[in-house]
Amino acid sequence: MIEIERHLEGILRAANLKRKMLAVLIDPDKFQETGVAGFIQKLPKDTTHIFVGGSTVEEGRTCEVIKALKNVTGLPVILFPGDHSQISPHADALLFLSLISGRNPEFLIEQQVRSVEKIRNTTLEIIPTGYILIDGGKETSVQKVSNTRPLAQEEIDQIVNTALAGQYSGKKLIYLEAGSGARIPVSPEIIMAVSDVLEIPLIVGGGIRSFTQLQNAYEAGADLVVIGTAFEEDTFQN
Repeated sequence: MIEIERHLEGILRAANLKRKMLAVLIDPDKFQETGVAGFIQKLPKDTTHIFVGGSTVEEGRTCEVIKALKNVTGLPVILFPGDHSQISPHADALLFLSLISGRNPEFLIEQQVRSVEKIRNTTLEIIPTGYILIDGGKETSVQKVSNTRPLAQEEIDQIVNTALAGQYSGKKLIYLEAGSGARIPVSPEIIMAVSDVLEIPLIVGGGIRSFTQLQNAYEAGADLVVIGTAFEEDTFQN
C-alpha cells in the first residue's frame, strides 16, 4: 500500500527543496458555492493550497464551502479558522493557530481548548502554527476580534524573537500576517530576518496585491505566500 504524504510533510519537503508555495484564502461569508467551478478555473496556475477561514464567519458556512470545494478540486483544502466554530471535518488539515504576537488568552489557548471536542474524532491533520499579526497600515478584522495589538513593522527584533519563541514552543509553522485588506504587506526586511533564523517553514500573507509583491516575499524567504482580498476582488496585478 502506498502511504499518502501528509500535508505538513509536503510543506516541509517543498520548503527544504526551495519550491515556493502559494495559497489562495477564501472567506466563507464572501464565497458563493454556485461559482465554485469558475473560482477553481481562475486560480493562479502555481496555486498549491486553498485556505478557508475568516475573522468572523456565519455558523455552518465553512462546512458548506469546503464541501463545495472538495467536489471540484484535488488541491489541499486547509482550515485557517478565526475561532473554534469554523472547524469543519470535511477539510484536509487544520492550521491550529495560536496568536503568539498578542497577549489575549482567548486566542492563545482558550479557543484551542474549545476546539478539541470538534477535532478529536475527525481525520483532520492538525498543524500547530504560530500566528504573528504585523501592522499593515489599517485596523484589521483580526485586530478587532482578537483585541490585540499588531507588532509594528519597525519592531523587527521583537518579531524575530516572537517567531523563535513559537518555534521553540513546538510550532510547526510560523505565519506572518498583515491582516485581510492590509494597505502594507509584511516587509521583505521582516521576512528575511525571520526566515534567516527559523528552522521551520514560514508563511506570509496580508496585503499582497501584485505579482511583484508576491515575488518580493518569496525572494526574502517566505516558503508559502497567501493571497486573499486581491484575488477575491479580482484586483491582483500580474
